[in-house]
Amino acid sequence: MSTTSPHRLASLAALALVTSVALAACGGGGFDDGNSDEPASSGDGPAQLKVLIASSGDAETKAVEDAVAAWADDSGNEAEVIVANDIAQQLSQGFAGGNPPDLFYVDAGVFGDYAEAGNLYPYLDQMDGADDFYPNLVDSFTLDDEAYCAPKDFSTLALEINTAAWKKAGLGDDDIPTTWDELQSVAEKLTTPEQAGLVIGVGRDRVGAFLVQNGGFWVDGETGEATATEPSNVEALDYVQGLLKSGAAVLPPDIDAGWGGEGFGTQKAAMTIEGNWIRGAMSNDYPDVDYTVAELPEGPAGKGTLLFTQCWGIAADSPNQEAAVSLVEALTTADQQLANAKAFGVMPSRESAQADYVEQFPEDAPFIAGGDYGQGPVNLPGLGPVVADLDSQLEQLKTADVDQILESFQKNAEAELQ
Repeated sequence: MSTTSPHRLASLAALALVTSVALAACGGGGFDDGNSDEPASSGDGPAQLKVLIASSGDAETKAVEDAVAAWADDSGNEAEVIVANDIAQQLSQGFAGGNPPDLFYVDAGVFGDYAEAGNLYPYLDQMDGADDFYPNLVDSFTLDDEAYCAPKDFSTLALEINTAAWKKAGLGDDDIPTTWDELQSVAEKLTTPEQAGLVIGVGRDRVGAFLVQNGGFWVDGETGEATATEPSNVEALDYVQGLLKSGAAVLPPDIDAGWGGEGFGTQKAAMTIEGNWIRGAMSNDYPDVDYTVAELPEGPAGKGTLLFTQCWGIAADSPNQEAAVSLVEALTTADQQLANAKAFGVMPSRESAQADYVEQFPEDAPFIAGGDYGQGPVNLPGLGPVVADLDSQLEQLKTADVDQILESFQKNAEAELQ
């Protein structure tokens, strides 16, 4: 498995291709524009929609197909669900050729590029109950103060703890770390010659949580400015580097693991920081490992975690925008999101579904709590290569010059954002 979440994998692939949207001179391999000469259909009219998804597997595909079919039956419209082989490439071709799908998944990491290129129809303000989505998720799909699309679900980071290792170290419930100092202390106590105390995934999508806990981040989404060199970010990376240098924490390659979940599942590390996707990996690959989950410890500025999310994008060129909005409303009801949670393990993006979700999945309470205070990914347009370079530099965080990493990102980001 990759060192990054499924959401991040989709983001990386899309970032590598998004430039082709602006450069492509012709289409090909896109989507049949069908009723492109027809006026936009209402939710009650006979529209024909194409829905493109990047599915995690059969369970997700079936859940989406069933929900779309139910909406079509109720509304009198028609809709076809298409499972993408490469959603970034297929969207790029559709946008360039002027015949994109009507509705499709958009990762928060590439949202800004699509929005700036004029590929997305901003519709969120038309939706009933739009204020029920977690504000932090809506921020991930907002550009120039305009919220574009409805978050379909989300994931967050939390702290996973090996129960046997915890007890063996003489630790109890009261020792679950709630501060940076406590995290370092228990990581040191859990460290043995055979097992690292904590394994932290490589890249900004893991260590970035510490920046948020110290009141900083790589960029300011509201102002559109790079903020990497702020003192709070230097302090946060210094803290993580200190964990690595002391031996209290390791990166996955240090223990021959591909990602934090592998190092944790193979019990080469007693703790890790991963998202709720780790549940599937643990039950499938490491069913005998008993573990518990806690919210990430607070930093000097308070609680902080990272959000990973996608929205339902509607194409600016779609002739069926009104019907597409109606479909998004059906796909994002609290009941439908809870059904999706049961079907393929995602967390609802509506705050009104939180209590029911925690009741049904109490072990996920630390993950869903992060919806209230989490930070979405870097989503400013044009920063794909810059954040990729940042990830590359963070691979050497244990021995690297922290100031140099942040100054490099700042310089490169400012050049792209000007």
